Amino acid sequence: MSSRPHIVGSICARGGSKGVARKNIRPLNGKPLIYYTIECARACSELDRTIISTDDKEFAQIALQYGAEVPFMRPAHLAQDTSSKWDVFRHVVETLEAQDKRRVDILVDVDTGVPLRKPEDITECIHTMLADDGVDVVVTAYVPDRNPYFNMVEIDENGFARVSKPQVNAITRRQDAPQVYGLSPAVYAIRRDALWKYDHWAHSKMKICLIPHERAVDIDTELDFRFVEFLMKAKTPE
Repeated sequence: MSSRPHIVGSICARGGSKGVARKNIRPLNGKPLIYYTIECARACSELDRTIISTDDKEFAQIALQYGAEVPFMRPAHLAQDTSSKWDVFRHVVETLEAQDKRRVDILVDVDTGVPLRKPEDITECIHTMLADDGVDVVVTAYVPDRNPYFNMVEIDENGFARVSKPQVNAITRRQDAPQVYGLSPAVYAIRRDALWKYDHWAHSKMKICLIPHERAVDIDTELDFRFVEFLMKAKTPE
């Protein structure tokens, strides 16, 4: 019997969306947004299968048209604005294992809101996890424009703005600030046991895989949508 871990990709696409209505199936450069994530996951050979977790029948039908699996429908209580995605991941693993009688060793979530990721971004996260048994979670990340040691502030109890991470000697040059990274939901590779060992990924032993900032753009607003479409069209020959 092969000792290779069983690696499953998940695409979570609930019907509700506050920032951009019906975001997951809204046309982006001629295709529904979810298409780009499905195609990216299908192009990654490290994933044994990729499934859609959705509560929306229309989303499910469109996903099927583009070759994705929809082996179950997500229950309504896991598709609310307040629902934890960590609980959605647990539901995916529990449901698949109950259906297939096979353990899911690694769950790799690829977010529909990050359509510019590439298959190699998924591959790198998986390889990083497989190379270190002590890692629970591997996430894509990028170098952000702002730094909490230098030009990010919080409002104190008196209403004044203060540097988020103040130092004894104030940092006066961006280059002298410690390097920080912005997490991107482009790829979240999660070891199965970590889903029940922790209540949130922030408590896990986590590593990051850097991707270019433009591949990490996450669509949450109308402006994000227009910006991503601009980037796509800029790379698409007429």
